[in-house]
Amino acid sequence: MSTSPISPAEFAPLRLRKDEDRRLRAGHLWVYSNEIDTGVTPLRNFEPGQPVAIQASNGKTLGTGYINPHALLCARLISRDLEHPLSPSLLVHRLNVALSLRERLYDRPFYRLIYGEGDGLSGLIVDRYGDLCVAQLTTAGMERLKDAILAALQKVLNPTAILWRNDSRVRELEGLERYVADAFGTIPDTVTVEEDGLRFQVSPRSGQKTGWFYDQR
Repeated sequence: MSTSPISPAEFAPLRLRKDEDRRLRAGHLWVYSNEIDTGVTPLRNFEPGQPVAIQASNGKTLGTGYINPHALLCARLISRDLEHPLSPSLLVHRLNVALSLRERLYDRPFYRLIYGEGDGLSGLIVDRYGDLCVAQLTTAGMERLKDAILAALQKVLNPTAILWRNDSRVRELEGLERYVADAFGTIPDTVTVEEDGLRFQVSPRSGQKTGWFYDQR
């Protein structure tokens, strides 16, 4: 699976059936396989994680994202702005927006930085433990962007280490292998998390999900 940056020419058209664009226009970000006009854009023509331009039945482009033709939840919309499609620069922008929000909410760098759709990056989770980032890619589209995500995290946060915690069972729904791997730097066996004046010892490699219960905050 390619992990190279996306160029505009790589966005293959993905046509929806008539009226199946209603949820997207209402703000939803997912496209199911039975909503795709397979007569115009057969699913067999796509590869897992391939970047696509999602189109209404009349051919009008609704935005850009990525597809996994083998999954029921087939495509994910990442950007509605055609002047700023899914790209490495968009990843950097979304990370900066998420960082700005967290820095207003938290006085210490211990939090979930990226929470999938909530931060405009469906399929990506990033938890921050001070100078360590733990990232999880749950879709083929984000796996394909792995190198660009790593570069974006280094550019925005300049962490000392990044760990891939790609061991979630949800990856199996996307046909992806499960693994844990060092992405960058030296990963400590434990890190100290600070919450509400209390300190907790966390294992980034073996703790639940991405190490801690940030999704409960």
